[in-house]
Amino acid sequence: MTGKGRWRYVPLTIWAVFVLFPLYWVLITAFKDTQSIYNGAKFIPFVDFTPTLGAWQSILGGDNSILAELWHSLVAVTLSTVIAMFVGTLAAYGLARYDLKLSFWQSRDISFFIISQRMMPPIVVVMAFFILFRQIRLLDTLAGMTIVYTGFALPLVVWFMQNYFRQVPISLEEAALTDGASRFMIFWRIALPLTTPGLIATFLLAFSFSWNDFLFAVMLTQTRATTLPIAIAQQQGQLGTSWWNICAISLISMVPMIAAAIVLQKRLVTGLLGGSER
Repeated sequence: MTGKGRWRYVPLTIWAVFVLFPLYWVLITAFKDTQSIYNGAKFIPFVDFTPTLGAWQSILGGDNSILAELWHSLVAVTLSTVIAMFVGTLAAYGLARYDLKLSFWQSRDISFFIISQRMMPPIVVVMAFFILFRQIRLLDTLAGMTIVYTGFALPLVVWFMQNYFRQVPISLEEAALTDGASRFMIFWRIALPLTTPGLIATFLLAFSFSWNDFLFAVMLTQTRATTLPIAIAQQQGQLGTSWWNICAISLISMVPMIAAAIVLQKRLVTGLLGGSER
């Protein structure tokens, strides 16, 4: 590589340091104590400060344990995303392949109406959900949170998957119809494999929106269905802010998204040709 070619890595290195430094700061703060945080900035473990596991012992086994909140988040978010993906892909396929009509509405109008529900600020409807869930006794329950997250993930799934299905060559489906395949078999054996990258990207997007939700969690839960964002907010009390606990919980909250991305990355880059060979 020529000297001129190496210069292009300089801005990339600067940008990487700029992006990764906040993550590094969260990481080292999770292993600090009160003195290490409030007695000036300290950057290098074992040099500027002595790492401690106090924060991890507190959030994983002490009085401030967040294991219940972690379980609630995993259950509600995973179930809602899976349900939204199943229902949403069916709806997206129908909108992409059929010229639907509902009164004066056509497929494009129906599709825009669905995504418009996601454009609406959640704060507009959160009080309505609170009143409704209180009446039907779904307040502070995992079932209620699953319903809410499913409803807000569905528009995203329908909107994105509809565009992916439209990129699938219709000639492949027509050939399958000629061979006697049913519409559901075509959807399951042809359309879905060909849109695997879109399925994975949409799953990760829908999962991340629900995983990071704070508004619905703080309004619709109290003690029995609280999630990780609530656990982070609870680290600020009358005695001050437990920054070490906040950073430790934040690291834990990153793990599911990172793990999902690592597990699914090979499938994410699968092309249309790879899917058509199935």
